Amino acid sequence: MTQVRPGTAASASLWERDEEVATIEEAITALRADSATSGSLLLVSGEAGLGKTALLAETRRIAEREGCAVWSARGGETVTSVPFNVVRQLLQPALVSLHPEEAREYLGDWYDIAGPALGIAEPGDRQPDPQGVCDGLVAAVRRLAKRDWPLVLLIDDARWADQETLRWLAAFAERLDDLSVLVVVARRLGGVSGESARLLDAVAAVARPISTLSALTPAAAEGLTRATIGEHADAPFCREVWAVTGGNPYETVELLAKVQDSELEPSEGSAAELRALNKSARGRGLVARLEGLGIDATRFAWAAAILGTGISLDLAAQLAGMPDEEANRCAELLGAARILTAAPSANGHGPDGDLEFVHPLIATAVYRSIPDALRTAMHGQAAWAVTESGRGAAAASRHLLEVHPDDDPELVEQMREAAREHLAVGAPDAARRCLERALKEPPLPETHARVLYELGCATLLTAPSTTIGHLRAALERPGLENTERVDAVFRLSQALLHNNQLDEAVRTVDEEVERLEPGSARMRLQAVHYMWEGIHAGEERSGHSSGLAELVATCTGRDNSERALLILRGFDAMTRGENAEEVVELCDRALVNGRLAPGLAWTDTEWGVELLLMLGSAYAYADRLDRAESLFSEALHAYVKAGWSGGHLSLANAYLGLAHRRRGRLADAEHLQRESLRLAERVGRGLPLYWSATCGLIDTLLARGHVQEAAEIAERYGFAPPYPSTIVLPDTRSVRGRLLLAVGRTKEGINELEAAEKASAARGHHNTVLAPWAVDLARALASEDPSRAAALASDARRQAERFGTDTAIGEALRCAAALETGQRAVRLAAQAVTYLEASPCQYEHAAARIEYGIASRSVTEVNKGLTLARASGADGLVAKAEAALANL
Repeated sequence: MTQVRPGTAASASLWERDEEVATIEEAITALRADSATSGSLLLVSGEAGLGKTALLAETRRIAEREGCAVWSARGGETVTSVPFNVVRQLLQPALVSLHPEEAREYLGDWYDIAGPALGIAEPGDRQPDPQGVCDGLVAAVRRLAKRDWPLVLLIDDARWADQETLRWLAAFAERLDDLSVLVVVARRLGGVSGESARLLDAVAAVARPISTLSALTPAAAEGLTRATIGEHADAPFCREVWAVTGGNPYETVELLAKVQDSELEPSEGSAAELRALNKSARGRGLVARLEGLGIDATRFAWAAAILGTGISLDLAAQLAGMPDEEANRCAELLGAARILTAAPSANGHGPDGDLEFVHPLIATAVYRSIPDALRTAMHGQAAWAVTESGRGAAAASRHLLEVHPDDDPELVEQMREAAREHLAVGAPDAARRCLERALKEPPLPETHARVLYELGCATLLTAPSTTIGHLRAALERPGLENTERVDAVFRLSQALLHNNQLDEAVRTVDEEVERLEPGSARMRLQAVHYMWEGIHAGEERSGHSSGLAELVATCTGRDNSERALLILRGFDAMTRGENAEEVVELCDRALVNGRLAPGLAWTDTEWGVELLLMLGSAYAYADRLDRAESLFSEALHAYVKAGWSGGHLSLANAYLGLAHRRRGRLADAEHLQRESLRLAERVGRGLPLYWSATCGLIDTLLARGHVQEAAEIAERYGFAPPYPSTIVLPDTRSVRGRLLLAVGRTKEGINELEAAEKASAARGHHNTVLAPWAVDLARALASEDPSRAAALASDARRQAERFGTDTAIGEALRCAAALETGQRAVRLAAQAVTYLEASPCQYEHAAARIEYGIASRSVTEVNKGLTLARASGADGLVAKAEAALANL
C-alpha cells in the first residue's frame, strides 16, 4: 500500500487505495479499447466505512473523464422489499429519455415482458414468468449497452439490493463474455442470508475481485490528517486520530471534518478530545448531532429515512408535516451537516430534485433512531402519501408491511391490490409478502378464504409445502365457491404433487369430486385425478385404465373437461401399447378443427402443462410425429412470446427435441435438449423437467454415436438412481441401460434394463418404443442366454404388432434379425426395412438399411443407409456403414 496522499481530485477516502484504483483504470481502458472486447465485473467488498462508496465515486469520475456513459444505483436497508428497485434506478434514466416507440424498438420483443418491471410499460393481461422477466431485463441492458458503449454500471450497497435485482445481476454477470460493458459492484461483507446470499455468491463467483478493503495504516491516517487540517498537526495528534477511528476511512474523514468545524488545535494537548468528537460521527453520537440541528431538521431527516432512496423533497415535506419552504431550509441544513445531499441526476440514478443520504451508514443510523411507535406511524403516513401521489398500491405496500395489524379491511384490500400489481410485473415473492401481511390484519371473514387462496396461487411452485397449508386453510373456510373452489382444489393437488405427496393429491381431488354434482366442474377434477395417476412412475393403481376408459366412453369432446379426459385416455392407451390408430383417434377428438381448444392453450393455466405434454407424447409415440412436432413447436413459440423462460420453456425445448429425435433429426434434437438442460439448471436440479432434459440429451447423443459425451453428461448431471416419482420421457431406465451397455459396463446395463422391465410391468406399460428395454436387453443377452433373448424378442414383436405402428414393428424385427444368422436374419432384416421405410423415424430406417446391407452383403443397401445416416446426423451409424463398405 502507498503511504503518500492521493491526487487532489481524489476523495480523502482513497488513501491507500492505489492498487484498487489502478485495477479500475485498467478495466476502463480495456473497455474503451474495442466495442467487441468481453465485458467484466469488478467486486469491491469490505466492512462498513472502508471506502467502497468512495471507490465507486472515483470509478464514475475516471469513467466520465474517459468519455464513458455511467449508470448507477444503490441498495437500501429499508427498501429491500421493493422489487426491481435497484435495477430500475439503473435503467430508468436511460429509458425515460427515449420516446416510447424508441424504447420499444430497442427492447424489441422484450418490451412487453421487461417494460412493466422497469416501470415504462403497462402490465399485460397474463401473469409473467419471473424467469422470463429476468431474461428480459438481461436483454434490455445488453441492447442499451451496445447503444451507449462504452458503458459503466455502478451498484453500491448490493447486500441491500432487492432479490429481483440480484437475480438479474447474477444472470447478467454470466453473459458478459460477448458484451463490452464494465460492471462494478460494492458490497459489505455478511449481513444477508437465504436467496439473497446465494445470488450474491453467484455474482462473486464470476467477478474479478478487487482485494477486500482494509483499514488505513497509522502512516496513512497521519498523511490524511495533515492533508486535511494542515501540516502543523503533530504526530501524537495524528496517532490519536488513527487510534480512535481504528483506521476506518469514513470515520476518519468525518472526525477530521469535526476537528475543522470545532477549530480544535491539532496538537498532543487536544488529542484527548478526539474520542468525544468521533462519537458524533456514528451511532448515538450522530443522532445527537442531528438533534442538535433542531426538531424540524430531525423530523425531516426521519421522513427521508422512512422514504429510503430516491427521496422526493415534496413527499418528505408532506411526511414531515411542513411547508415546502421549511422543507427546503431543513434540506440545506442537513446538507451542510453532511447528512443529506442531492442525488445524481440525468445520467445518475435519481430524478432532478431528489435527495439521498451522504452515506448508507448515516441512513441506517437515522432510521434506527426513530422511536419504534413513531416509526410505525410514519410508515402508515408514508403509505397514505405515496397512494395519494398516484404511485399505486405496490409502491405503498413496503410501508404498509411495517404497520402493526389493526383489523383494517382497507389495508387488507390495499395489500391484495399490491400483490396483484407485483404479480403483474413478475415479482411473486413481493406478492407473497403483501398477502402474508394482509392475513395478519386479519381479513374479514367473508374475504379471508380468498386471501389464503391468492397467497396459495402466488407461492404455488416456489414453496409447495407452504402453498399446501394456505390452500387447505382456504378450502376449510367459507368464501370460495364454484369455479374458484374447483381451481383451489386443483392447485392444492398440484402443490401436493410437487411436494411428492401423490396419494394425498389424488385423495384431495377425489374428496371434492364426491361433493360435486355431475357437470363440467366435477369432470374437470375427475380428469385431474387420472392426470396425476397417469404421470406417476410407480405401480399402476388398481382400476386406473378401466375407470378412465369407462369415463371417456361418454365423452364427445364438447368442453375442455371432456377433451382433457380424451387426452388422458389417449396417453394411457399409448403407454399400454394399445392400438395406435385408436390412440390417434382419441387425441384427435380432443382438438377443435385440428387445433387446441380455447382455454387449453400452452399458456393457459386452468389445466397446466402436463396435459398438453401428454397429448404431444401420445402423438409422438404413435408415429404421428407431424402433429407432435406442430404441438411442441407451438409451445416453444408461445412460451418465448410470453416470456416464460423457466420450467415451461425448458419442457418445450425438451419435448420438441424428443419429436426431432423420433424423426431422426439428431443434430436439431441435441441443440434443443442442450438448451432445455441449460434452462432446467436455472430452475433447479432434481425436478422432473431436469430429468427430461438430461435423459433426452443422453438418448440423442447415444443415437448419434457420441457415447463418451453421453457418459460425461450422465456423470456431470447425476443421471442415476434414485429416479423421480413422475414419468420421464424417454424412459430413464431404458436410456441408462443402453448407456451402460455402450460404455462396456454390460452386467450393470443388463441389471438396469431388467429393472426397467419390472417397472414397466408394474405400470402396465407395454409400448416397446416408449420403453425399449426389451429389444436392448434381448441383444445384450444374445450370447449368454439366447433362449431368454429369443423370448424377449418374440414378446416385443407381439407387443409391437398389437400397437401396430411401423416404427414399433420395424424395431422389433430389427431386434429379431440381430438374434438370427443366415437367410433368416436377412429375411427379418428386409422386413424391418420395409416397415421402417414407411415410418417417420429416419434414424431407425438408416440403422435398418445398414444392418440389412451387412446381412445381405449389399453395397447398394449399405450406401442407402449411409445416406440416411448422414442426413440424420448419426455419426456412429456413418462410421459403421463406412467400415462395412470397406469390407464388402
